[in-house]
Amino acid sequence: MTARPKKPKPRLGLEALLGDASALARPGLDARSVPLQSLRPGSFQPRRMFAQAALDELARSIREQGVLQPLLVRPAEDGFEIIAGERRWRAAELAGLSEVPVIVRDLDDTAALAAALIENLQREGLSMYEEVTATVRLAALALGTDADGARGRLYRARSHGGEDVAALEALFARLALGEWTSFVTNKLRILSWPQPVLDALDAGLPYTLGGVVAAAPSEHQAELLALALSGATHRELRDRLAALRDRPTRTALNEREVARLGRTLGSVTWLRRLNDKEQSELNKWMGKMPDSVKKALGQE
Repeated sequence: MTARPKKPKPRLGLEALLGDASALARPGLDARSVPLQSLRPGSFQPRRMFAQAALDELARSIREQGVLQPLLVRPAEDGFEIIAGERRWRAAELAGLSEVPVIVRDLDDTAALAAALIENLQREGLSMYEEVTATVRLAALALGTDADGARGRLYRARSHGGEDVAALEALFARLALGEWTSFVTNKLRILSWPQPVLDALDAGLPYTLGGVVAAAPSEHQAELLALALSGATHRELRDRLAALRDRPTRTALNEREVARLGRTLGSVTWLRRLNDKEQSELNKWMGKMPDSVKKALGQE
């Protein structure tokens, strides 16, 4: 009995995808305060890093003005899971608050993921890698596939069009993400960059510098990345890459072949078998030997 093919994930209508996140635009709606210790980080957080300097700055603002926008949470065991607003929660702890305002929604995993992605994409502070990853995950929800499938379909839609184009245009327009074709052309390739470059992007390396490093030959990437992280400009980085490409590549010495050559030339039996022409050719070859070899033989 043959197994039935897996059904594709259902596409989410745009309104269904964005509807639960719209509560974030209405801070006062159904908001209530809950203790900080009743909250835990969510499993859908697009951010991989929270810059300490940015958290400190937000904490200072919260001390002066409080938490202006409630966190979006859903019920969880022994409290609530944060869907959107983990950075505000962390900053509130730094500010010394004991409770924060929240909007409680009973969201399933798909709606919670969509809300977390949308809320973070519409805020500043995501690294370029986090932004691209979140956008691809959101496109995956809209197209009814996973992240890898969404990447492939984004590339295919740009090259060949098709039914995905309308969904992508609507998604990017609704969230003010710019042109989806520009995203595919200029940003999607980031996901294939080497991991050290992605880590540097998370740490604040500008996208343009990361692009120079990622496009360089692998043997030069470590040096260029260190230079970029030390504060080099885009021009300085490109100039260094050009210099590295122009530098002669050292050829590894084949020690086994050199040793075999030495044994052959040192063989009296082999030398005696050479005819006059071969001996003449050998003498001419020895006259063209590199200076380093002549020096080793005591000819200089």
